[in-house]
Amino acid sequence: MIETKRLYYENAYQKEFDAVVVECREAKKGFHILLDESAFYPEGGGQPYDQGTINDIKVEEVHEKAGELLHYTKTAIDPGTKIHGKIDWNRRFDFMQQHSGEHMVSGLICERFHCDNVGFHLGSDVVTIDFNTVVTEEQLLEIEEEANALIWQNAQVEITYPSPEELEKLPYRSKKELTGKVRIVRFPNADLCACCGTHVSNTGEIGMVKFLSVEKCREGIRAEMICGKRVLNYMNLINEQNRKVSVLLSAKPAHTAEAVERLYDENTRNKSKVARMEEELFAIEAERHVDQGNAILFKENLEADSVRKLTDLVMHSCKGRCIVFSDNQDGSFKYAIGEIDGDLRQFTKDMNTALNGRGGGKPFFVQGSVRASKEDILDFIKSRG
Repeated sequence: MIETKRLYYENAYQKEFDAVVVECREAKKGFHILLDESAFYPEGGGQPYDQGTINDIKVEEVHEKAGELLHYTKTAIDPGTKIHGKIDWNRRFDFMQQHSGEHMVSGLICERFHCDNVGFHLGSDVVTIDFNTVVTEEQLLEIEEEANALIWQNAQVEITYPSPEELEKLPYRSKKELTGKVRIVRFPNADLCACCGTHVSNTGEIGMVKFLSVEKCREGIRAEMICGKRVLNYMNLINEQNRKVSVLLSAKPAHTAEAVERLYDENTRNKSKVARMEEELFAIEAERHVDQGNAILFKENLEADSVRKLTDLVMHSCKGRCIVFSDNQDGSFKYAIGEIDGDLRQFTKDMNTALNGRGGGKPFFVQGSVRASKEDILDFIKSRG
């Protein structure tokens, strides 16, 4: 086993370093580079691996396997080569902010609700945390406020390696039987936990934590959150979206919700008016086809439910087979076919085959869509008599 000095434990803020290649192993679609020392953090503890370069060669992934630190590249580097490594600092610091913020909220939640953090994923967009108890959205907002208050105290984050005797007495979160050198991370008044990840030096560097959602997950909940610069990016995105809405609704940004509510109410009333007008028009259409036998209708801009309603009315009045088509924006047509006590299965199958369609339903009533022109539709129906 090749031992690599882990520089990220000595200084999580080290962005560049010099080292020597100890070994280069061929791997699937690339190479594993082993160094005598490295600032690249491997995937572990819920935190993703670092990326960056070694002598301007991209480090795709970093993993720890059987105690060895493996830097995956697509280019070989000869053993004995002196290298200069550079960490993708923006990626590293982002993960440090997210991971540290997660510790603080997890510590506060587990302490208040006497539960455990049973799942943690640090993604490229959000952090997800699973807890084995139910916490409401309102309670999470209380935790969010408390965590941010502690963050802004800018307390120093403490990292220690207690002796086995000292470790036994520490009330660290998710206490388990751990062997070897145990790394304990303390966020004052928020969390005490064994962790192998990289963290900020002072809580103020987390910036801010923000919960985005909470949903039931098994016997507890799954919460989504963001920290640090991700909060600023999120707020900028929301602000830009709200600005566009405010312009469209001619409302001040702080009053867009009220404007949307008014628009929603107006839209609901208009839908009711349209529905009543459709009912009147459909009744007139049905009256036009009383006892006339089979009927084929083409109507513009009808919703699928309206196509169904019109077909049902006309089929009962015409005493034959009724087919209603209505155009879609992509050039296709939605359809409904109805015939009292009829069997439309073979007809529908043949039509879907001939007109590149799909759909189905009951023997006497079917719905679907076809990708064909009006002329092709009429030619097919004409061919069927």
